[in-house]
Amino acid sequence: MDADVIVVGAGLAGLVAATEAAERGASVLVVEQESRSNLGGQAFWSFGGLFLIDSPEQRRLGIRDSVELAWQDWQGTAGFDRLEDHWPRAWARAYVDFAAGEKRSWLHGLGMRWFPMVGWAERGDGRAGGHGNSVPRFHVTWGTGPGVVEPFVRRAVELEQEGRIRFAFRRRVDELVVDGGAVAGVRVAVLAPATEPRGVTTNRDVVGEEELTARAVVVTSGGIGGNHDLVRAAWPERLGPPPERMITGVPAHVDGRMIGITQKAGGRVINPDRMWHYVEGLHNWDPIWPQHAIRILPGPSSLWLDGNGDRLPPPLFPGFDTLGTLAHLRTTGHDHSWFVLTRSVVEKEFTLSGSEQNPDLTNRSVRQVLGRVRPGAPGPVQAFLDHGVDFVQADTVHELVARMNALEPDAPLDPDHVERQVLERDRQLDNAFAKDAQVTAIHGARAYRGDKLTRVATPHRFLDPSHGPLIAVRLSILTRKTLGGLETDLSARVLTEAGEPVPGLWAAGEVAGFGGGGMHGYRSLEGTFLGGCLFSGRTAGRAVADAVRG
Repeated sequence: MDADVIVVGAGLAGLVAATEAAERGASVLVVEQESRSNLGGQAFWSFGGLFLIDSPEQRRLGIRDSVELAWQDWQGTAGFDRLEDHWPRAWARAYVDFAAGEKRSWLHGLGMRWFPMVGWAERGDGRAGGHGNSVPRFHVTWGTGPGVVEPFVRRAVELEQEGRIRFAFRRRVDELVVDGGAVAGVRVAVLAPATEPRGVTTNRDVVGEEELTARAVVVTSGGIGGNHDLVRAAWPERLGPPPERMITGVPAHVDGRMIGITQKAGGRVINPDRMWHYVEGLHNWDPIWPQHAIRILPGPSSLWLDGNGDRLPPPLFPGFDTLGTLAHLRTTGHDHSWFVLTRSVVEKEFTLSGSEQNPDLTNRSVRQVLGRVRPGAPGPVQAFLDHGVDFVQADTVHELVARMNALEPDAPLDPDHVERQVLERDRQLDNAFAKDAQVTAIHGARAYRGDKLTRVATPHRFLDPSHGPLIAVRLSILTRKTLGGLETDLSARVLTEAGEPVPGLWAAGEVAGFGGGGMHGYRSLEGTFLGGCLFSGRTAGRAVADAVRG
């Protein structure tokens, strides 16, 4: 045999599974269709946010969290309601316990550290038992996505030098080998060499074929976000009609091929209609992959208008309910929406997701991070203001709407209608209290020290010229995560339609719905995608090593 274990995919889940298995005595072969420059996969490009419960970082900020509150939030967010949710629910409970238990100490022992200000993502739908985080739980890794990937790349390379892990790059898996009812390897197409930098689309020229054998295979190949056809095919009716126009939040090689390949080998896919896409997408002015999208991580102050120029209803405020907002916007007849805001809001509230958009955190520069509290927009945000095709600025609402209409001439807005909504909002700012639910939410957010210092602008009238100019941002739907996937038990073994383990087959990461075939249910609490890769990869690596080493 070529190895005890073959791991398909060298993303975060794959690297964790490979290193865990190798450290337990299994010989491991990692098969990856891209080149070595792409080690770590999508995680490298992430903001590095991790979901932690009752952490020292939370406690220092006066945040009271508990596993009971987090599990309440998870269940209210996931909305588990299917017979198929047995294993996803079990994985979710195990993950919440992990996030409240050894997750931080395990990662801290590997050298990971976190930014002291804990972010408050997915603030919810306004119900105590409904969707959303009751407290801030989004811990940004010092070093962002590269900082998450780095310990596992380093260990994998060390194990490679010791001969315990081998890599087979530019190998595209086309079939799982089944021998005597058990998965016993992979058939691969050998792709022509590629020298492009990380994330850039590479050739698919086949120069050979190979069959690689092992006692077990772990599939960690990611989701479907780079394939818009698959996204549209899986799009659920509850989210409205699928968009005609989307932009892409993941590299092109996130193509979903291994999901169908694993099905052919006997694995069961559940919850394929559950997915996670953002509505605050921007066209990257300096793209790396085709239709490269960047997400705004917004504070709560921007006025959100749909493609008809109508303000979104409560509680669909920026940063509160991603899929609720997506479902609402799909009823408007347009694939875009708008933020209307001021220069003061941009400077305080706009953070762009991704490691390359946060060089201060990615480069671990304390001096650069301190620059965030100084006047002016952060450098990456200013670059989008200067070069991004989705931004327009003006001194008056009528001038602003004229420029918005130039961007979307097929969906012109009425400037008087937009101006009236801005004035209505502004009149709520004369008091510390208001009937406008978004203004109330802004005041509430500023009660949290982390938001007041770094994330939420001082409430002000948008038509106050001292906070100008006015800015409008065209927002597009950005593809991101697959929430369903291969059904797995709590040992990460892939299950058949009959609920029995497929002999020799494990799965982890996004291809397994981050565990069980969909541990997030219908929605995510954020910071749980990277963590899902870490947890399911660790579980799969340890379990497969125990199985093959006896």
